[in-house]
Amino acid sequence: MRIIKAVCAAVLVVLVAVPVQAGADPEAGAPGEPRTDPRPGEAFAGPKVAQLQHTAAGVQRELGDLAAKIHDAEHELRTATAAATAARDAREQSDRVVAAQQADVDAYSATLYATLAQPSEIRALMSGGPENFLDGSGLLDRLRADQDVRLAGAIRRQAAAERAERTANEARSDAAERRADLEDRTADASERAAAVASELAGAVADTDAAVLKAQRDQRRRNDRTAASWRSYVGRLAEAGVVPPPAAALRDLVRLPAGLTALVGKHGPQRGVASVTLPSGEVLRVLPKETIAAVTAAVDALGTPYVPGRGATGPDAYSCEGLVRSAFGKAGVRLPAGAADQLATGTPVPPTDAQPGDLVFLGPAKYGVQGVGIVLDERTMLTADARLAGVVVTDRPAAADVLGVTRPSLPAVPRRGVPKANDGGLTWRCGGVELPPARSGEAAGAWGGYPNGFIPGGALCPIGVGRHALRCDAAAAFRALNSAYAAAFGRPICVTDSYRTFAEQIRLYGVKPALAAVPGTSNHGWALAVDLCGGAQSFASREYAWLATHAPAFGWSNPPWARPGEGREEPWHWEFTG
Repeated sequence: MRIIKAVCAAVLVVLVAVPVQAGADPEAGAPGEPRTDPRPGEAFAGPKVAQLQHTAAGVQRELGDLAAKIHDAEHELRTATAAATAARDAREQSDRVVAAQQADVDAYSATLYATLAQPSEIRALMSGGPENFLDGSGLLDRLRADQDVRLAGAIRRQAAAERAERTANEARSDAAERRADLEDRTADASERAAAVASELAGAVADTDAAVLKAQRDQRRRNDRTAASWRSYVGRLAEAGVVPPPAAALRDLVRLPAGLTALVGKHGPQRGVASVTLPSGEVLRVLPKETIAAVTAAVDALGTPYVPGRGATGPDAYSCEGLVRSAFGKAGVRLPAGAADQLATGTPVPPTDAQPGDLVFLGPAKYGVQGVGIVLDERTMLTADARLAGVVVTDRPAAADVLGVTRPSLPAVPRRGVPKANDGGLTWRCGGVELPPARSGEAAGAWGGYPNGFIPGGALCPIGVGRHALRCDAAAAFRALNSAYAAAFGRPICVTDSYRTFAEQIRLYGVKPALAAVPGTSNHGWALAVDLCGGAQSFASREYAWLATHAPAFGWSNPPWARPGEGREEPWHWEFTG
């Protein structure tokens, strides 16, 4: 029985020594698909710019399709390679199992026959009589049969593994075909990118010329308006008129000496007056606060536009930020948002609007989407999203005016104002404002220009080389850079910032499998930087510092670029605000 127990133990050892297949590593996730610009033509700076965006969108779809085919080929290549590797591993494992199983059987047989050949062991089997002998020998036969079954199973698994290896060879051949297909598609994309660059050259040149002309015309208009405003202020001074404080013009029966009520289409107006000069000329007299506010706004002409309520200058403004800043400098506090400014401002009839009044922009289905400072019957001054700057522009048509208020008059209890109800895009300051596609990423499209076609005058320097970004992003980067320099004794190393459409096409042509589809990169929105000097490595002190501190300055290494997310780019950072 000692022999039988020993054999049973050996058999149990063999029985539990079955192979366990390791689980495959999960495939790394890829970054989210970049979105194209969804804005309608009226959100752009002009017809030619809108047409260029339409053309660029067609290019994006075409190159995006090529990029998708490249990514499909890459996926199929990875799948085929993984299948080949798994099949080879399975065959090698089956070889090891069969070899081990055969060795155990051989060792068992040799031990059994060597032991039973000893007379003492035969006597042990015979000592219990014929029945015990038959029982013992029967158990040995059953153990040997069980071993044979297990060996046969191992051999069958080996045969299956050999078939799998043949499949692996086919997978390797398929992988080679996929690699060739990938190379062909990459070459196609590179060639098409080069052709696109040539095809777009004419459209880009035409658009650039139109934009430059529009900018020159805008500067002339801004300059004429600024000169006209300063002439008005100068004429008041020459006439010896000292603009009174706003409070002095609120009571029509107690106006300062020499001033009379200014009569509008709806009768005498509060908050403004007139004076008749010896020559008989009648001059409008505005409160000193209004004159100071309009002067501050005129001084901001040409400053870049940026989205967001907090853009109150001096480097850049949003439309409500410009209004709040200009009147704040004059001592008049206004709410931060355009809707709140309308809701609490003293209303006046639009036909009685005077210089310094605020005109609020619709139409009603978009809600209170913008605000400007009235200059005269036809024009206003505003930070315009479409033109990407503080400009003089035409007042909107009556149907698009949601209200006019006079900041020189006291605020009134909050009243209801129109809210966006069309369920579509968000309009602000004359343009469309888009939310980020995903948390931790830049919002993308802004202003009235397509991706990669933003005029240099709408951007601000970041303080490193000749790099530039949207002005709020540039200001945040400069603050981040100061903190970084204090920590490391040197500024942040930057390799890339704003990237033109032409540069995006060039990069796509060089590495279509890696570069973003032209017109979709946040570099083209002037909202992203690529870093160096250690920050290009996840393991560096520089990256660790940025990961900890950059979010406080509105900068993020987007989730898709982080470790384990499919396309690790430690050097790529985006402004999230």
